[in-house]
Amino acid sequence: KRVIELLHKLGMPSARFGIQRVQSPEITSTGYDNISFLFSASRKGEMQEIAKVASGGELSRLMLCIKKVLAESKNLPTIIFDEIDTGISGEIALKVGAIMEQMAQNMQVITITHLPQIASKKGKHFSVFKNEMGQQTTTGIKSLDSNERILEIAKMLSGEQPSASAMEHAKELLSN
Repeated sequence: KRVIELLHKLGMPSARFGIQRVQSPEITSTGYDNISFLFSASRKGEMQEIAKVASGGELSRLMLCIKKVLAESKNLPTIIFDEIDTGISGEIALKVGAIMEQMAQNMQVITITHLPQIASKKGKHFSVFKNEMGQQTTTGIKSLDSNERILEIAKMLSGEQPSASAMEHAKELLSN
């Protein structure tokens, strides 16, 4: 019920989600039960296994909702989202960011994202980068101050050399 409520908030007002359990007549290497997660994005569509019917954006939103409900019920201290925002943008990205921000009030939320709407939410911002020296590639991480954060979000909006309007938009996103 809670997953469905969250899906409705994330721009899927007709989404349905369910879990189907079918018991095998005999025990297998995975036990007696076969569990399927069923989903439909539309009111009239038949609920089917998630892998068969969910688009990338639907899957991202569904996973966020499931993880939010599980994290809250288990009182997890930390949760990591690695590009949970795949296939979404615009207003939905803002809503996804708001849910993550809400989660961060009760737990540590680490988010790897390429969306400025999510990167602009409150909290600490790091930039992850790669350096290539000869045959070796290393990965680095840098904590961003407020000016670097504006620049990084502006780059997400418009590319490596952000325009003045991208810089202003980045400041606007950060002020919300």
